[in-house]
Amino acid sequence: MPELPEVETIRRALEPRVRGRSIVDAGAFPSAKFTPAVEALGTTIDTVGRRGKYLIIGLDDGHELVVHLGMTGLLRIVDERSSDDPFLRAWWELDDGTVLEYSDVRRFGRIAVFPAGDYASSPTLRSLGPEPFATEFDAASLHAALNASRRAVKTQLLSQRPVAGVGNIYADEALWIARVHPAAKKVTRPQAARLRDAIVEVLTTGIERRGTTLRDYRTFDGDYGSNQHFLVCYGRAGEPCERCGTELRRTVIDARGTTFCPTCQRR
Repeated sequence: MPELPEVETIRRALEPRVRGRSIVDAGAFPSAKFTPAVEALGTTIDTVGRRGKYLIIGLDDGHELVVHLGMTGLLRIVDERSSDDPFLRAWWELDDGTVLEYSDVRRFGRIAVFPAGDYASSPTLRSLGPEPFATEFDAASLHAALNASRRAVKTQLLSQRPVAGVGNIYADEALWIARVHPAAKKVTRPQAARLRDAIVEVLTTGIERRGTTLRDYRTFDGDYGSNQHFLVCYGRAGEPCERCGTELRRTVIDARGTTFCPTCQRR
């Protein structure tokens, strides 16, 4: 599933292509998950932002077009609407003749339109934690958030409440860097400080490398990300830890596959 670096990579490529463009036609797959796409018809795109893993497209009528890519969602701009894509779920024709398309094989994505900044009807959006690059995301806030629950640290990170945008890949990477066991139920203040810095680090480098392509993710231009070539923990069970040489182990925490080092990340 695309995480913050993948969505931010798409946002940065999308913004200069669509900002200031008017939507002159629109259509969607007949499902409530995608039909809100047509509500953007007749508006002009003012901004292209992001909140956690969500693309937030600001419209000039005071609403926001919100796109969640799910596991297999792809955005692209084409010269004319695709007639042979069986996975096309929504499309928006722009006033320069190009078409912004949203394709999604598994249909786990979602499109919605909200009044700008009003996410009362979206439990997920309204409960998102701070952005990882915001000043309010600091060691103290992370320490308080993680210790307010008895759930595993990794489970809490994936809930998006302590910080927005971290998924399975970047959680494993950050926890390894910070030397925090993913199943720990509490963290110390020094651990929280290391984990906060590690989260910022892995997300920053993930963006610089245009995301992690393991199977489905592609950039806005259809290219692969390169961060998968630099992973030090995620998906490397059975290989030696790059820090201590111990064999990395795989476990399952709250139904999510998890890789960790039993020596570096002691409970």
